[in-house]
Amino acid sequence: MPTDTTEKTVHRICPLCEACCGLELKVAGNKVISIRGHDEDVFSRGYICPKGVSLKDLHEDPDRLRKPLVKREGQFVETSWEEAFAEIERRLPPIMAQYGPDALGALAGNPSVHKIGLIMYFARLARALGTRNIFSASTLDQMPKQLSVGLLFGHWLSFPVPDIERSDFLLIIGANPIVSNGSLWTVPDYRGKAKAMRARGGRIVVVDPRRTETAEAADAHHFIRPGSDVYFLLGMVHTLFDEKLVRLGRLAEHVTGLEEVEQAVKDFAPERMAARCGIDAGTIRALARELARAERGAAYGRMGTTVQEYGTLCSWLIDVLNVLTGHLDREGGAMFAKAPAFAANTAGKPGIGKGVGTGRRKSRVSGAPEVMGEFPMVCLAEEIDTPGEGQIRALLTVAGNPVLSAPNGSRLSAALDKLDFMVSVDIYLNETTRHADVILPGLSPLEDIHYDTAFPQFAYRNYARFSDPVLSRPEGQPPEWEILLRLAAIIQGKGAGVDVEKIDDELFAEDVRRAVGEHADAVISALAHLKGPERQVDFALRVGPYGDMFGRKPDGINLAKVKAATGGIDLGPLQPRIPEILRTPSGKIELAPAMLLADLQRPAAELAQPVPDLVVIGRRHVRSCNSWMHNLPTLAKGPFRCTALVNPADAQRFGLQDGGKARITGKGRVIEAQVEVSEEMMPGVVSLPHGWGHDMPGTRMSLAAERPGANLNAVLDECMRDPLSGNAVLNGIPVEMQPA
Repeated sequence: MPTDTTEKTVHRICPLCEACCGLELKVAGNKVISIRGHDEDVFSRGYICPKGVSLKDLHEDPDRLRKPLVKREGQFVETSWEEAFAEIERRLPPIMAQYGPDALGALAGNPSVHKIGLIMYFARLARALGTRNIFSASTLDQMPKQLSVGLLFGHWLSFPVPDIERSDFLLIIGANPIVSNGSLWTVPDYRGKAKAMRARGGRIVVVDPRRTETAEAADAHHFIRPGSDVYFLLGMVHTLFDEKLVRLGRLAEHVTGLEEVEQAVKDFAPERMAARCGIDAGTIRALARELARAERGAAYGRMGTTVQEYGTLCSWLIDVLNVLTGHLDREGGAMFAKAPAFAANTAGKPGIGKGVGTGRRKSRVSGAPEVMGEFPMVCLAEEIDTPGEGQIRALLTVAGNPVLSAPNGSRLSAALDKLDFMVSVDIYLNETTRHADVILPGLSPLEDIHYDTAFPQFAYRNYARFSDPVLSRPEGQPPEWEILLRLAAIIQGKGAGVDVEKIDDELFAEDVRRAVGEHADAVISALAHLKGPERQVDFALRVGPYGDMFGRKPDGINLAKVKAATGGIDLGPLQPRIPEILRTPSGKIELAPAMLLADLQRPAAELAQPVPDLVVIGRRHVRSCNSWMHNLPTLAKGPFRCTALVNPADAQRFGLQDGGKARITGKGRVIEAQVEVSEEMMPGVVSLPHGWGHDMPGTRMSLAAERPGANLNAVLDECMRDPLSGNAVLNGIPVEMQPA
């Protein structure tokens, strides 16, 4: 621990949401004095939200685990790292030896994408496990978008994002970037960028069942019935063909499937779609015309369009709109970032590839197809509690809390109690990890290095930044990458006492040989002074699109140059990348994937179905992203936020009072929530935020437990999912309400 208590200024990247803002910290010894936005950060330019300030709370939280816990006679006790790994080695391998590798399930939660040791080494761990039962938070959030862009452009992370700083029209559907700072669109200070856009004459239109913060700051807002976005989007695409507004521009030679799309949408005229989506035909047609006629425009959709039963179709149709109006891959439209490292769409032969595939295997119980190497999170409980060959008997979770974040958490909670053994890598004893037999805590973010591997692949601007640890790592505490490698070694029979650095050397050497072939030995030697994720970052930067290629391009970047740039390296605005970015078998934008055209039969068949009387949707707040954030004083203070937002007309017809309690019933399960009557809600829709319900026994999140809130997911149906992507249906679920 440092003895020098002189105050100094240090910088790091915030790891708490997709905005990835640059922070400036005042530190004395091993204590944080203050946190503010870093004005010289090339990406966030001084912007900061309350989550960034809360990093101090997270580091100092007395509930944050600092030593491993092992369950003895039903109670957790602190133990040494050696004893914790010894317990895992004693209990886990025999289960796999008896029942096979598929008896072990592995799950990665959302925070793992924000910690480089977790995101990079969970993949290594999953390969070592050899199990087919891999799950992640992606199927509670974004898998429809990943599948859609994979089919269209050839890779799971080729997301087109609005080029907001040069755009003059944005159509935002089911997204609230003022609160999220973008989602699958890394855009810190969206509010400031939107204000600047409107000041130069641009227009923003929001389509959402709630008049969100983003809608309030827009030029126009239209209510839409939750779960019906597919009808609205089909009506818009139909209009473009019907009114001869299709203008592919320079993309014409790079698109295949245009005629198939036109034929597929011919029966989805806005006049037929209006009643189902709640937006009149004239408005649908007018928005299609406005998007088509905008000089520089884009359509963007997020959570409201993905966490529903038509998630993949909605994601596809949004990109179809951008293609048909000539706004894809064009300045001011929907463009592709060019990340400096770890982006598969910047490696290998440009303009063509093998594309993506799904369904290489199916889940044991419900037959859900594998997508991107994993099964739907909503299948986890049934894979544990359904007997038979291949039943999951042991589980490894990494930074996840699906008991709160997945539908019907009560079933999953009961299933976790039936496991023979469970290990969690997590900083909290929460609603999920309370079921574990061993909990291995990770580092505080301020004690760890940081490099964003995923988010530069869909950022509003290209950049490279790296953070060294701000505070000293506690003596004896291994970084997460070492924890995951040691778990992998235990599974592979190498023992808990294995030399993890040697294993890492071997794995890295294999990666380099695959990537650079005959030059591998020279590269490995050049990076011998580094280890773990830091070595992988330097390698990826140097062979990336801006890299120095180990001296062959002296002006290129490497880790040393990125570290030396206090605010990061600005790599410029987004540039056109088609056809170079494409990795499809045809080498073109495959606009009409067969599985998506076939899936249009579902909305067509359900168009005439009656509309539910009342449905529920989620909600996000700038002070809340994941369940553990409710334990941080900076974020938890202020008004109670886990309220059920209800339109005044609905409050009157259900007999609800502002500030009173309501019983919300779904699938025979009941929760109680505080009512907040608000005109911002569409009639027939109630909104409750995600990730609450901190009233379960056996947890250690004392501040969150003071105001536990209601768990929305408790009344959702774990059997409902988008059949193509496997994503859970979290929005547009019918419920009943009455006074409590």
